[in-house]
Amino acid sequence: MPRKTALLMSAVAALAACATPSPKPADSMAWAGGRVWYQIFPERFRNGDPANDPTAADVPESNGRADWRVSPWTSDWYELQPWEVKRSTEFYNDGVVFARRYGGDLKGVIDKLDYLKDLGVEVIYLNPVFESPSLHKYDASSCHHVDAHFGPDPEGGKKLLAGARETEDPSTWVWTKADAEFLRLIKEAHGRGIKVVIDGVFNHTGRGFFAFQDILKNGPRSRYADWYMVNKWGSKPGEEFDYKAWWGFKSLPILARDKHGLLPGPKKYVFDITKRWLAPHGDLAQGVDGFRLDVIEDVPAPFWKEWNAWVKSIKPDAITVGEIWGDASPWVKAGRVDSSMNYPFAKAVASFFVDRKKATSGPEFASALRKMLASYPRRNGQMLLNLVDSHDTDRLASMLRNPDRTFNEQASARDNPSYDVSAPDAAGKLIQKQVAAFQFAFLGAPMVYYGDEAGMWGGHDPDDRKPMVWQDLDYAPEKADPLGRARTTDPVRFDADLHDFYRRLIHLRRENPALQGGDLRFLDQAITPDMVGFSRRAGDGEALALFNRANESRTAVLPVAHAAYRDALSGEAMTPAQGRMRVEVPAHGFRILVSGLGT
Repeated sequence: MPRKTALLMSAVAALAACATPSPKPADSMAWAGGRVWYQIFPERFRNGDPANDPTAADVPESNGRADWRVSPWTSDWYELQPWEVKRSTEFYNDGVVFARRYGGDLKGVIDKLDYLKDLGVEVIYLNPVFESPSLHKYDASSCHHVDAHFGPDPEGGKKLLAGARETEDPSTWVWTKADAEFLRLIKEAHGRGIKVVIDGVFNHTGRGFFAFQDILKNGPRSRYADWYMVNKWGSKPGEEFDYKAWWGFKSLPILARDKHGLLPGPKKYVFDITKRWLAPHGDLAQGVDGFRLDVIEDVPAPFWKEWNAWVKSIKPDAITVGEIWGDASPWVKAGRVDSSMNYPFAKAVASFFVDRKKATSGPEFASALRKMLASYPRRNGQMLLNLVDSHDTDRLASMLRNPDRTFNEQASARDNPSYDVSAPDAAGKLIQKQVAAFQFAFLGAPMVYYGDEAGMWGGHDPDDRKPMVWQDLDYAPEKADPLGRARTTDPVRFDADLHDFYRRLIHLRRENPALQGGDLRFLDQAITPDMVGFSRRAGDGEALALFNRANESRTAVLPVAHAAYRDALSGEAMTPAQGRMRVEVPAHGFRILVSGLGT
């Protein structure tokens, strides 16, 4: 080939390469948009293996009392057990309700994965599962081992660790049967198409944490002396050992940090345990699918950007979710996390649907949500965990019994003597269904707190952490009151009607692309003092969602783009006339209409 021809062909090829767009890189986080989450508090979800239940020696609050017993799963929540009465007649006494254990474990979660799969759950978020003496596990003794009583053979696990001579070095770490049980849970969940996200508590530990115990033993000579923020070593006459603790709770010593984040020792440990659980034995398929990060704002922000990059370097599609009660968009935009627990959503929903005398109007509600969505990139907005309650709030059913409070304030009988602890009534259940419909129709990733779908109720901690209500168990009615007040007797049973309603909503969302991942646009014609409505669109598909909190039905006339619609739950066909459609929304009800008349 002549040199001129060859040069010409090379030039043409180069131009063609420039004109042909490079393949767009796949979004590794695409899976997380619009997914349905389910939060599990492990100690209270299901006791799958009574043989691993803790004993008095494992529960610091029991003080080793010989008469301490694991609490009966189906007992009246507010009724004191014999060993409790001997200690105090006050239900909220720390040595009573917080000394309780019900025996929930990982086998219990595994046993109920089919229940979650049938419900339509796509992501499980587990409160802490790591070694800890408490019921809540936010005071870790180790972050590289699962709590022995969440797995089989806890005594064998303790003996193994006692002889293992572990340090902060990952090369010294062994795998216990509880650790293996956790990996089995991940495998079983993945086999059902369910992701697993765990709580990362990297701001503080418990006093039983191995590094803190070494400090207690060796003082300033400890190899971990710079892992915590020690105020006084107690080395001078009359001086007591003192250290900084989370909100002053001495059971929760905080890890050492400067303005850049955690100091090198604890930082490396956090990075090491992150890798351990993302890629156990070096295998990403065996690992968790992300972390929810406890009190993330308490650790200097630069740490999280570096940690988040570390997560992505190991497992690019792992999701990171911050516990941020306000606007989390600066954290998301700065690359510190992918998403956040969307408490602003929960507050807005409660203010519109739950409150009565202090309720916001439809335009105010829509404005708050518009502002929230506008602050996030669309990709991240689809990942926001749209919860209405959690382990840190009173349950939705009890919010409805106690309206017109500032969200999550005066939220239990423990700090509010007028708080109503009784079961939801028929009117409350109707509104709960309306709230759930809004949650599952809205843009983002809806999250259900365990048992809400089964009809559970309860105030703030500890009452929001009752044992899960299951179909196959018979429960004593609730007739005791935590403050000794007169109350009606409330039957406790699995609410099959409410469960089936949640199940239908979840499956409707999963089967409709517009509801799961479509854009959202508020419908001005459906926004009135007592109504709010929006559309969701994906491709040629559309869903219209309208909600009426008034005591009477309301009607909206909407401009529409399609020739036919149907009610997604009832199947009723609706035909617009001249591009407009008249929609009646029942009192305390909703309508979700999808384009087309197919089933």
